[in-house]
Amino acid sequence: MVAFRYEAYDAAGRLHKGVLEADTARQLRARLRERGWLAAEVASVSDASMGHGGSRWHWRRGLSGTQLCLVTRQFATLLAAGLPVEQTLNALIEQADTDYQRQVLAGVRAEVLAGHSLARALQKYPRVFPELYATLVAAGEQSGRLGEVMERLADYTESHQALRQKVGLAFVYPAIVTLVAGTVVLGLLTYVVPQVVNVFQNTQQTLPWLTRALIGVSDFLRASWWLWLAATGAAVWAARRALARPQPRLRFHRWLLRLPLAGALVRGVNSAQLASTLAILVGSGVPLLAALQAGAGVVNNLPMRQAVEEAARKVREGGSLSRALAAAKLFPPMLVHMIASGEASGRLAHMLERAAAQQSQEMENRVMGLTSLLEPLLIVAMGAVVLVIVLAILLPIFEMNQLVH
Repeated sequence: MVAFRYEAYDAAGRLHKGVLEADTARQLRARLRERGWLAAEVASVSDASMGHGGSRWHWRRGLSGTQLCLVTRQFATLLAAGLPVEQTLNALIEQADTDYQRQVLAGVRAEVLAGHSLARALQKYPRVFPELYATLVAAGEQSGRLGEVMERLADYTESHQALRQKVGLAFVYPAIVTLVAGTVVLGLLTYVVPQVVNVFQNTQQTLPWLTRALIGVSDFLRASWWLWLAATGAAVWAARRALARPQPRLRFHRWLLRLPLAGALVRGVNSAQLASTLAILVGSGVPLLAALQAGAGVVNNLPMRQAVEEAARKVREGGSLSRALAAAKLFPPMLVHMIASGEASGRLAHMLERAAAQQSQEMENRVMGLTSLLEPLLIVAMGAVVLVIVLAILLPIFEMNQLVH
């Protein structure tokens, strides 16, 4: 059976939307007619159709991190309670918060009822369930430990989401300060300064150089603000177009790694994600080569992803993972040493878990240190700019007072 989305009107003209399972779209239309409904649209629930924006169905391109964490935890809890996969999916569909989530789960259930494995069903929705998800579920199904694997996957998704939220929240305050500071300075230059200049122009006095410079900047901004706005929009569009191509994006990612502070942060985030992914995959019984292939997908920085892919090639040829990662000289030495220790002791999964925790903690410390440095610098910079503007306005007033006395 296949899950279909439908829109149908009843005899009173009310619109009904939902998801039903049927062998064909024609069969579903017949079932709707039996209810006395007229089908307006019927479409199979698939990742491609749900991501298509040209139809009447406007769907998001996936679940949010919080929603995916919730679904994974519910899935793991219900499996641990002894429910079979089909009943678990039924319960998740009933508990779904959004239509999109409900329809995705209905599509997964339809694939399972059609005889496919749960991992194969999840692979039908790559925008919702990443490759790591399906790989782990497949390992759990093959080993007969699906409930245990789902528990580990729930822990992983929750820790990964918590890490992303910590990084994002750490930069919220600096971003707000920057936005407020830019707005205040722009308002002073485009509104306050011209009002004050009108007063000084009537006095026929020679203005100080700082005031004249400020007036020039104000006139320039008021005359060319539209040009700056258009140039900013064009630059953003051009940057997005350029970064959509592999080679410019690769060069940009290499440049990021060379930056003093941002490079260490990018390296730490990707290393923590790689270590966490390898830890849960290897710990769930996935072979190391398959784990490296899935782990490369969670590494966002292209040079580091290429290094992981090259490490997988060397491991396939009989080399050790630690030496392969060390040869790239892109990963933190602590991560490489802990992987080497795990390989030597035969406890690679355990050492990967410890490495993931260490990298996450180190990355959090870097973020906190960076933001604690940015906050006072932004405040000082804002204060300096405002001070210059205030001085440029007050200097002519001081000179006028001296002339009067």
